[in-house]
Amino acid sequence: MTQVSIVTDSAASIPEPMLKELNIQTVAYYIHRGGEALRDLVTIQRDEFLRWLMTATILPTTASPGPGDYLETYRTLIGRGLRNILSIHMTSAGSGAYQAATIARDSLREESPEARIEVVDTRNVSLCQGWMAIEAARAALTGLSLDEILARVKRMIPLAQMIQTADTLKYLYLGGRIGKAQHLVGSLLHIKPLIGMKDGVIVALGKAHSRLQAYTAMTDLVAEAVGRGKAKVAYVHAGALHEAERIKELLETKVDVIESFFAELSPALAVHTGPGTAGLCFYPVE
Repeated sequence: MTQVSIVTDSAASIPEPMLKELNIQTVAYYIHRGGEALRDLVTIQRDEFLRWLMTATILPTTASPGPGDYLETYRTLIGRGLRNILSIHMTSAGSGAYQAATIARDSLREESPEARIEVVDTRNVSLCQGWMAIEAARAALTGLSLDEILARVKRMIPLAQMIQTADTLKYLYLGGRIGKAQHLVGSLLHIKPLIGMKDGVIVALGKAHSRLQAYTAMTDLVAEAVGRGKAKVAYVHAGALHEAERIKELLETKVDVIESFFAELSPALAVHTGPGTAGLCFYPVE
């Protein structure tokens, strides 16, 4: 069976030990801070960036990797004899990564006709995108074909859901990523917003008057989605591990969670969520 390589972006925020264990290749986003061009999780790390972000008066901007970044990764894999590649990306409604990867794939068709590269728009972000890369990599390690792995990822796309909350939507708003939750911005004094993603765009899921109320509502939404089934959950945060632990404690009294882990958002995502964000990315499993 031909080995399949899994590629994703740094914004998937998969913990480093899992990346190494599953041999997932990541391509770094860019963060432009003043005159600096930083590479997400390469030249800037989470702790350092969050400390700076809490004092920032002007937000940095982010940019997806370009076609050349993906070309470099694909060429490296092909050079190692790995000619079946599944490339898994953030929603194309919020990032140019999918389009850039598609351009890179198309430009390699004449150069490396023996290679097959499939590019996936997850219509999601963060560890929802991450779960798809993780499960794809696990399937690749068992020897499944590229078609089989691609079908598995496509089945996950409508199932994976993100729910998160923060003390403010300022960062999403200033970064232009507020999507369909725009109407919440003016009413957020003492309010904890719940946001998610639908059809690749940020949407409002509700609001609460405290973090505990927000976490209760969040876990109720998961319980409703999962029903009597089981779920896999990534508890995500930006410098707020204790808050993610509170969510885990609440959720696992309501839902049969068969696998979970904690993950801190990459700097490229923390730009838009802000410090203190906590939430989860989950999908129901059979």
